[in-house]
Amino acid sequence: MRTQHHQHEHPTFEKVWQMFQQTDKEIQEDRRKAKEAHILWEKKFNKLEGFFTSQWGKFIEALVSGDLINLLKERNIFVNRTTTRAKTIYKGREYEFDIIAINGNEIVVIEVKTNLKVEDVKEFLDELKVFKEIFKEYKQNKIYGAVAYLHQDEEADKYAYRQGLFVLKATGKSAVITNDKKFKPKEF
Repeated sequence: MRTQHHQHEHPTFEKVWQMFQQTDKEIQEDRRKAKEAHILWEKKFNKLEGFFTSQWGKFIEALVSGDLINLLKERNIFVNRTTTRAKTIYKGREYEFDIIAINGNEIVVIEVKTNLKVEDVKEFLDELKVFKEIFKEYKQNKIYGAVAYLHQDEEADKYAYRQGLFVLKATGKSAVITNDKKFKPKEF
């Protein structure tokens, strides 16, 4: 009885090279797909994060504006209406004021932040300096500023107070003005 011996083919350099090139192509394709998937995931995450941040900001604004007229009345500023998200472009720059509380003579412009930082206060002060130029219809009004927050860093609340701004802290149902009774707001 004869047994057949199968001879195993020894791979040639060319065959090994072809297999290597094929494997390399597959790896490159997998990397490309992974990169595309990562980019897609990142876009979706950023969109979701933007949506969450935007909704959270609107929630904080709603807390602050809810009792704002009464809070300011307690400080002898008798505003009778509020407007939110006043946007405009002035000298090529976009400005957005979160809340503006108005009466016939006085206006309180409020910057709302989930997490208030000293840098936020500085930027807001710069915006308040040009508020009457941006909104010429308020040129004759007394303009006061306020910052409202849920959390704060770097003692930003104390910094804002020293700059003559009302400081409002969002609470569970509304907001409170944290300035003491001897506080005198700066007019802008």
